[in-house]
Amino acid sequence: MKKTGEKCNLSELEVGQKAKVLKLNEHNKAIRRHLLDMGITRDVEITIKKVAPMGDPIDLQLRDYELCLRKEDLTKIEVEVI
Repeated sequence: MKKTGEKCNLSELEVGQKAKVLKLNEHNKAIRRHLLDMGITRDVEITIKKVAPMGDPIDLQLRDYELCLRKEDLTKIEVEVI
């Protein structure tokens, strides 16, 4: 489990942990735009809700809704644990 204040990728967090988005490390403009359109923007708080039995996808809660993303996409989101 990551400690408060530690910086890492969103894919490294465990169920129940919360983090604040620092930046998106995505060079493909279409994928970056897609993540932004889904509400994954700087300073948004994200909570890891559930992980699928095989470890992929991962269910997140942000703003007022839940979102499932592939672990591969989560590796591109840099966060700070809160």
